[in-house]
Amino acid sequence: MTDRLSGRLRTSTRARHQALETTGFATAMLAGTLPLDRYVGQLAAYRVVLEALEGELTRTTCPSVASVWSPDLVKLPLVERDLHHFATAPQPGPAAAEFAEEIHRTATTDPRELLGILYVLEGSTLGAMFLCRYVTEAYRLTDGNGAAYYGSGDRTRWAAFAERLDRTLGEPAVQERVLTAAERAYRHIALISGELSVGLDSPAPV
Repeated sequence: MTDRLSGRLRTSTRARHQALETTGFATAMLAGTLPLDRYVGQLAAYRVVLEALEGELTRTTCPSVASVWSPDLVKLPLVERDLHHFATAPQPGPAAAEFAEEIHRTATTDPRELLGILYVLEGSTLGAMFLCRYVTEAYRLTDGNGAAYYGSGDRTRWAAFAERLDRTLGEPAVQERVLTAAERAYRHIALISGELSVGLDSPAPV
């Protein structure tokens, strides 16, 4: 019997996820010392990435993607709302554009691999639930203003997404492709984190 894809994704990406928690960006956020421009810079980078990913997920005619993708997974409007709150944002570094290019290439080669990327980004909102209080305290945010994306995690939505993923993608060869795509996504996120960690204490993973 083939293992569930969501479980395989969780296991295979655990080390990447843990490495991201040691970056200068992450440790400064937990310490409450992350400069505001770095926080807003992450939102600006994620806007580029989410615009590419959610656009491709919406446009594709791949039946497997259609079985998993759902409008309640859309995050781009939340990031845009946060950026509007801060009025100005630094220009994202090249890592965000490189990630977006990767997403567009993936959509043309095998759209099912987009679900591996989606797994990583949707999963990150669960961690953001924990981090949200650090963000709101550090930048004195109230009523969710400026923290809509960080406050968007939902375990019920996540469970439903994982169930659709497992039900749709059971073929081992397809699972391997999705696993590889998730690894690529983590590498791109590490590059974004590396750009945002410059000058902070801890080195970014590579």
